Amino acid sequence: MNTSTKSFQRTLGRSGLKVSAMGLGCWAIGGPWTFNGMPAGWSDIDDAESLRAIRRALELGVDFFDTAANYGAGHSERILGKAFKGRRDQVIIATKFGYHVDEAAKEVSYYDDKEEESNVASRLRASLEASLKRLDTDYIDVYQLHVWGLVIERALEARDILEDLVKEGKIRTYGWSTDRVDAVKAFSTSPNCGVVQQQLSVLDGNMELLALCEELNLASLNRGPLGMGLLTGKFTPTSSFASNDVRHHVQWHPGFKDGRPTQDWLDKLASIRAVLTSNGRTLAQGALAWIWARSEKTIPIPGFKTVSQVEENAKAMELGPLTADQMKEIDTILGR
Repeated sequence: MNTSTKSFQRTLGRSGLKVSAMGLGCWAIGGPWTFNGMPAGWSDIDDAESLRAIRRALELGVDFFDTAANYGAGHSERILGKAFKGRRDQVIIATKFGYHVDEAAKEVSYYDDKEEESNVASRLRASLEASLKRLDTDYIDVYQLHVWGLVIERALEARDILEDLVKEGKIRTYGWSTDRVDAVKAFSTSPNCGVVQQQLSVLDGNMELLALCEELNLASLNRGPLGMGLLTGKFTPTSSFASNDVRHHVQWHPGFKDGRPTQDWLDKLASIRAVLTSNGRTLAQGALAWIWARSEKTIPIPGFKTVSQVEENAKAMELGPLTADQMKEIDTILGR
């Protein structure tokens, strides 16, 4: 498929909102912060470069930006607010809620002792107002529950408030960042719920949840489309990360263990490298192309820190999805 960046769009599920087929994930540009005492950022950042990268993305046709109150303990939202000053009508902003954010201390924590029992609903409106202020806007396009393991009953309490916020014009649509099929089924019964955010890449992801998105007309916003950087091909078994980089500590991602890339993922990537880099693509562009070919509901949101990363990823929109034959070849190689 050959298409220009500005015409390659997808729809945010039932909301009907049109966005560029690729968004940008804004976790990394939040800089260092801690989550329940553990480093959760992507090491040090350059705010000036972040702003240049965001503005370059707009020039290249990217109009969808996904952030969270957590990222940098509010810093990512503030950077977006600065970048979109006077251009708010040109972008679709997604952000997330569900945790206590201490901007001054750069600390984020659960509202209560346990993630799954956190009383998110009682703090939801205050969280929204804080995000609106940081983003320098009076509405949020896509507002997402960020607490992955929240019990469904608590999530439904929050959903009732989200429904009211849609009616009030404070948000346009909402969703949940979780990979739990039962949770999404229960949460997404209203037409105002338009999205799910799930972990998805050529090497991992909950395909049952993706099928549910297709069945229920929910956009699948894909975090980790480049495997936290591993699918770009720039890491080796001996690669290491700074102590304030989340990849130094992450235990939940299958591509990393004990602060280093896993041999399993490096071997799998090597086995499909030729397919992903066909038609002049880089590995990163091929990984994004796989996601678009996997489902029409998918919208990858790769992270970034630099202008060059944005340029490389945005170029993938011009090259479009992989072909059906290329998709079959990857499945054959990976034995699935």
